[in-house]
Amino acid sequence: MAHRSWNESYAAGELPWDTGEPEPLLVEFVTTSRVQPARALEIGSGTGTNSIWLAERGFGTPEDGSFRFVFDRGCFHVFDEPEERGRFAAQVAAMLAPGGIWLSLIGSTEGPPREVGPPRRSAREVTLAIEPALEIVELRLAEFRGHGAPAWFCLSRRRRIPAQPSTRHE
Repeated sequence: MAHRSWNESYAAGELPWDTGEPEPLLVEFVTTSRVQPARALEIGSGTGTNSIWLAERGFGTPEDGSFRFVFDRGCFHVFDEPEERGRFAAQVAAMLAPGGIWLSLIGSTEGPPREVGPPRRSAREVTLAIEPALEIVELRLAEFRGHGAPAWFCLSRRRRIPAQPSTRHE
C-alpha cells in the first residue's frame, strides 16, 4: 500500500496519530517524577500537543544544542531498514546531554493482526538498533492511546561508556 506524504496528511487533516491530547504514557512518566523539567526535544512533534504540554511544565529548549530529555511518539518505528533505525538511535544519542534520557513509543509486533496503525517492530529489532548507541533502561509492552495498538515503551539513556561486545564461553 502506498503511503501518503506527511504534508498531504496534514493538509487533508487526516491525522489518525494525533489525538489532540498529550500522550498518557508521557504524562504518567513526567507526573511520577521519572524526569525533571529540563532542556527537552520532541521528535516528530506534529501539531505540538506533547511539546506544548511539556513546555507548560517547565521543559524548554537548549542553549547549547544538547537535551536532557528526548521524547518520540512513533518516529523510530517508521524506519523499515535496520541501518536506518540504528542511525536514528545514534543521532538521538548524539543530541543527548550527559545523563540524558530518551523515551520512545514504538509500534509492537505483539497483538492480533491489523490492517491499520503504527508499523510493527519486534523487541529484538528495537534492541539491536538502540543498544549500540544507548543503554536501554526499560523496555515493556504498552498501548498507543486511541488506537488500541500495542506499543513498546522504551526508555534509554546516553551511555557513559561504549557498549561492550558479547562474550562467549566455550
